[in-house]
Amino acid sequence: MSGMHWVGLMKLRDLKLSHRRLISQFAFFLLQNPLLLNFSKGKIHTGSSKMICTPGLNCYSCPAAVLSCPLGSLQLFLAGAQHRLSLFVTGFLLTTGVAFGRLICGYLCPFGLLQDLLYRLKTPKFPTTLRHLKYLKYVVLILFVILLPLVATHELTGLGNPWFCKYICPSGTVFAALPLLAATEGLRRFLGLQFVLKLSLALGILLLATPIYRFFCRVLCPLGAIYALLNPLAIYRLRCARESCTSCGACARACRLGLHPQVKANTPECLHCGDCLSACPQKALVYGLRD
Repeated sequence: MSGMHWVGLMKLRDLKLSHRRLISQFAFFLLQNPLLLNFSKGKIHTGSSKMICTPGLNCYSCPAAVLSCPLGSLQLFLAGAQHRLSLFVTGFLLTTGVAFGRLICGYLCPFGLLQDLLYRLKTPKFPTTLRHLKYLKYVVLILFVILLPLVATHELTGLGNPWFCKYICPSGTVFAALPLLAATEGLRRFLGLQFVLKLSLALGILLLATPIYRFFCRVLCPLGAIYALLNPLAIYRLRCARESCTSCGACARACRLGLHPQVKANTPECLHCGDCLSACPQKALVYGLRD
């Protein structure tokens, strides 16, 4: 086979894989957010379906959402000392994490989809492993999702705050706060410094997600931190067929995260973007159940 034909086949294969993942991301976005007309109404769905958590970072207050964010639910339960319910949410996160790991980040998360679309823009790209910054998401998880909602309580009510949702979460800002403010004039009267700071943080994250692949997922996302810890244990996982692998290094060269799937697949930082599968000429990398 000529070099030109081989390149053509590889490009076709890449397009098919990238399109399949993009279709999956849009499909799961709509499954989690089917009430699109609520964006124009400035209305939040409060039906019984909100008792169910979605696996991805999808804000409860998003007008189109019919499910709850697991991080928001966990913080509220910890802040209100509802320990039974917090154990339920923790169990949900552990179950989905052990089943799929960070495949959820790559295929199901709405904010991951937004970052992927931004990265497709024709701008300079900066491939980086984010060496020490990648550990910051674990600090955010421990401090803003667990400790502060549990410990920093109001002296009169005894209740805490959902610190991550209130002060950091860019998904809540983009998919909930901005649409609600655009549709509801009364809400705009109450804007203050806190919203300005949170909006600035969200805009900064989105700007960084354009040249740096999945910046928020890799550096700040506490949900990503949970799934990262569980990724090596995932039942449905990325696997390397050693009998087919020639150790050519094509998968490592294609990885935008600086990982080496042929050496160790399903590392905590793998977001399951599929670039390594597309790059492998032997098709040695596949998804399947854990042995």
